[in-house]
Amino acid sequence: MDVHLMIAPVDPYIDAYADAGADMITAHWEAGPHPHRTLQAIKATGKMAGISLNPGTPASAIAEVLDMVDMVLVMSVNPGFGGQKFIPSSVAKVAELRRMIGDRPIHIQVDGGVDPNTVGALAEAGADCFVAGSAVFRGGSVDNPAPYGENIRAIRAAAEAALKAAA
Repeated sequence: MDVHLMIAPVDPYIDAYADAGADMITAHWEAGPHPHRTLQAIKATGKMAGISLNPGTPASAIAEVLDMVDMVLVMSVNPGFGGQKFIPSSVAKVAELRRMIGDRPIHIQVDGGVDPNTVGALAEAGADCFVAGSAVFRGGSVDNPAPYGENIRAIRAAAEAALKAAA
């Protein structure tokens, strides 16, 4: 269970989420003045650590803490609410992160505007985990949940097709 803390300050809540059963705790780079200290606090709980980058924050910002994280989360919309339009420059940010990471076992997750039209380019760029909200729930309801599964399958198929074509 990855707990993505979109809060500031984040440090006072780390132990509570670790105790609640989080496997990974992800904090925003922009959430406080000392992200290095935040990552140390997460690691001190024995949990995996993730760092999230808002759209306006360059990948290079996290170069000095990259060895402390298990995952980098690229926000491909401005955080705060669902249904926003995907920010295309996120693809280049994912590619830059993949180059920075090299062969280290660090995941790249993308959150925001992930759908069958965007997931392929993100996968080709190096993302390996995707958060899809609005795209999953399009066309469905409590009384008609079938579209949820169809939407998930479409997103997965688009990612797999892009990776196969790139191979």
